[in-house]
Amino acid sequence: MKEKYNDNEETSLVIYGRNAVLEAFRSDRTIDRLYVQEGVADGTLQSILRAAKKTDTIISFVSKDRLNKYAEGDKHQGVVAMAAAYDYAEVDDILNAASKKGEPPFIIVLDDIEDPHNLGAIIRTANQAGAHGVIIPKRHAVGLTATVARTSAGAINYTPVAKVTNISRTIDELKEKGIWFACADMSGELMYNCNLTGAIGLVIGSEGSGVSRLVKEKCDFVVRVPMFGQIDSLNASVAAGVLAYEIVRQRLNTNK
Repeated sequence: MKEKYNDNEETSLVIYGRNAVLEAFRSDRTIDRLYVQEGVADGTLQSILRAAKKTDTIISFVSKDRLNKYAEGDKHQGVVAMAAAYDYAEVDDILNAASKKGEPPFIIVLDDIEDPHNLGAIIRTANQAGAHGVIIPKRHAVGLTATVARTSAGAINYTPVAKVTNISRTIDELKEKGIWFACADMSGELMYNCNLTGAIGLVIGSEGSGVSRLVKEKCDFVVRVPMFGQIDSLNASVAAGVLAYEIVRQRLNTNK
């Protein structure tokens, strides 16, 4: 078991060898992704696959050469697991954090952020802006890797991050609890003209394509950051920071 680089050059804890991987699942360690050698399906691997299917782990069948790269050799016995560097919270943990502070929930929801530096920076901003937590999707997004932890500058230890299977469904469930959702998009209303007080979820999209159509449709309103330059967008973590502090500004004015 050792810490090394994965496909996206972000550090994760790499666990390899059948006994080590199986014990990781049995101990309830959070495994983001499981790589299994193609064409190998004997009893022990079946036990590992059954354990993985009971969790949110993404399973991929890959070549032996790819496993050799992850394990720095051929001692993986046909299986490699990528474990989260930090444990995930539950969505209820985020709501409970708001309740304990006597504050309306303030949640940052990320739709397919793939850059670990962006995720780490957003977690850091969430902590400083008083957000009660961050929600990320299970698939097509970076998890809580060591790079994310480093970039968060320690904020990951204080700001809960929940990983969910379906962002759209989670938004629906939170709307039933009285939370309104603002989607960041350049087609939206200027942020200064939007009411961002009360229980709010701020939705930030991926670095390339922004918030997906389905997730945008689930949001109550769309907001934009004023921009006057020649390029047409901000970095995802910068946009999150600007909008998060507009929420802070409005909350402070409401409490005066």
